[in-house]
Amino acid sequence: MCAQAQPHLTPEQYLAAERSAEFRHEFYNGQTYAMSGGSFRHAQIIGNLTAELHTGLKKRPCSVVSSELRLRVSPDGLYTYPDVMVICGDPRFADDQRDTLLNPALIVEVLSPSTEAYDRGFKSAQYRTVESLEEYALVSQSEPRVEVFRRQAGAQWLFSEAIGLESVCHFESLDCAVPLSEIYAKVAFSPDDPLASIRPAS
Repeated sequence: MCAQAQPHLTPEQYLAAERSAEFRHEFYNGQTYAMSGGSFRHAQIIGNLTAELHTGLKKRPCSVVSSELRLRVSPDGLYTYPDVMVICGDPRFADDQRDTLLNPALIVEVLSPSTEAYDRGFKSAQYRTVESLEEYALVSQSEPRVEVFRRQAGAQWLFSEAIGLESVCHFESLDCAVPLSEIYAKVAFSPDDPLASIRPAS
């Protein structure tokens, strides 16, 4: 994210401005940060995963939302727009505008070259403070790979990953499995992408 020159804002001032803004911004520690647009491949992966989760959870009391919905990590901390969130049970919101979510069970970020370090570092640490969060996933867009971090007892997180189009990603908190072949359906990888040799021929 890229900081803008501006005075220190309260969360209330940020939300008031954001609700009328043409472009989305993250908020942290009194400052707003413009969010850059994603690539076609980035959008494909988000759309594929959102559709698969929706299908897998359609008989359960869970909702799948993409990056149009804002997440409040903490009242005075980070406000951001995850690529995909799943909410099970009743959604809770920051106020009666119902556009700032508080209780996701799963958060997914599709990695980009410009944001990968941020998603793996600062943002991951912030997400782990969300009490409702059971799993956090990082999805590569340069190779078929999904990394999943699952909450364990004692504030520990268990790491697992699915690699290759023959693999299946298991979201244990949702009792839902998604084949990587569906997450990456119609996604065109470059010939020199990592793991090209393990992908089945089209």
